[in-house]
Amino acid sequence: MITVVGSINMDLVVKTDNFPKQGETTLGNLYTTVPGGKGANQAVAAARLGSTVQMVGAVGRDAFGTELLAGLKNEGVLIEQVKRTDGTSGIANILLSEGDNRIIVVPGANHNVTTEEIDALADQLVASKLVVMQLEMPISVVQRTLEICYQNGVPSILNPAPASGFTTEMLPFCTYLTPNETEAEEIFGKSWEKALEKYPNRLVVTLGQKGAQFHDGEKHVLVAGFPAKAVDTTGAGDTFNGALATALVEGKEFEWAVRFANAAASLSVEKFGAQGGMPKRSTVLERMAGDRI
Repeated sequence: MITVVGSINMDLVVKTDNFPKQGETTLGNLYTTVPGGKGANQAVAAARLGSTVQMVGAVGRDAFGTELLAGLKNEGVLIEQVKRTDGTSGIANILLSEGDNRIIVVPGANHNVTTEEIDALADQLVASKLVVMQLEMPISVVQRTLEICYQNGVPSILNPAPASGFTTEMLPFCTYLTPNETEAEEIFGKSWEKALEKYPNRLVVTLGQKGAQFHDGEKHVLVAGFPAKAVDTTGAGDTFNGALATALVEGKEFEWAVRFANAAASLSVEKFGAQGGMPKRSTVLERMAGDRI
């Protein structure tokens, strides 16, 4: 089983033809609410690809919280360890324009998860085949989860987003670290490619439509991306991480796992919503086999 310790948000999405400049008002042509949060997105991505997934996190005692829990359950994600707290659920305000996005996250209930609760779940973490985390939770919670996994030999994936929450103390405890190019530069500097050599088969940097890059211990490996007709890039990185987790739990070779994740991510951008475009396994394998978009 994959355990995802992470954020659960409701995405409040506005689509416009032009991003407003500071002080400017522009007209939007769509508004909707869709389930999101990096943790929930990664859990749903892995579940759709056939993994058994348990979610650890929190939502508020509001209408969004009820809807978010129902959505996860409908996707087959186990939600027994998602608590409800006073206050609001987390929200992400997402502005879309021409396939690009700008996002403001309000953590809400996500920041009510405590290290004591993680300690109480230690047995379940240790029983997992792999644990996935991001940085939309309290940093102390992420650090404690990493420590429990490391001490008990449980593989972990840390997706360091947003990178501003990342600390170098986390690095020794991560089995896999999966920043995008911007996050990699923030963590390692402009020479992030040298960091790949220091962490072979552990650090993989996603490069959008170009694919993803890692070092296999002997050479740099660029795993090419797949062509896609981008509609909404929200959730592409989360799809990558959910797919990577699925392939690694299945014991796939690392380069194949990254290619599988690239294919899943390319499919995810072709539909609207962070979770709306997340693909099923058969569709990913078809794209890997060379089917046209």
